[in-house]
Amino acid sequence: MSTIGIQGGKGSFSEQAAHEFAHNHGLEGAEIVYQISSEQVLAGVENGDTDYGIFAMENAQGGVVIESVEALAKHRCEILEMFHIPVDQNLLGMAGTHVGDITEIHSHQQALRQCKDYLSEHFWTRPLIEEDDTAEAARRLSEGKLPTTAAVIANKTCANLYGLEILTESIHDLKHNLTLFLGVKKLGDL
Repeated sequence: MSTIGIQGGKGSFSEQAAHEFAHNHGLEGAEIVYQISSEQVLAGVENGDTDYGIFAMENAQGGVVIESVEALAKHRCEILEMFHIPVDQNLLGMAGTHVGDITEIHSHQQALRQCKDYLSEHFWTRPLIEEDDTAEAARRLSEGKLPTTAAVIANKTCANLYGLEILTESIHDLKHNLTLFLGVKKLGDL
């Protein structure tokens, strides 16, 4: 069975991208390995720990994913596919939390950038805290590793997966919020 390493946790946009990539390449049933960072994804592909890798390269609003550029500069791989997926960012919190009760917001740097107008309008006095991954931030909130008054910006899938409530839907500033993902494999011998 093939393995696909992804830049993200369970419920992340990278997981969604991995399912699309698997479908496009006849890899349904491939095992997804949650590697969180582009660096780990590319290292895993290069050293043969995983067969394929999926990571975000650029967002229509958030711009280039610097972490991915740096990882590509360090590791060799073959790009199989470049494709966009729509990214719908949502404000998630613990059940019973009201938007007015939120004391801080956690998410990946890209998600915070994609929602900057919304955040500056509604949460300009609250700290925005960068996390490794949107889905990991949601998991940490659900496990009590973040304050109960914290909110996270993540995929709707994370609300169901981690028992969180969607406080506000579709908070990204750009209505057609697309992210370019790369599907890669180990560089073949020349």
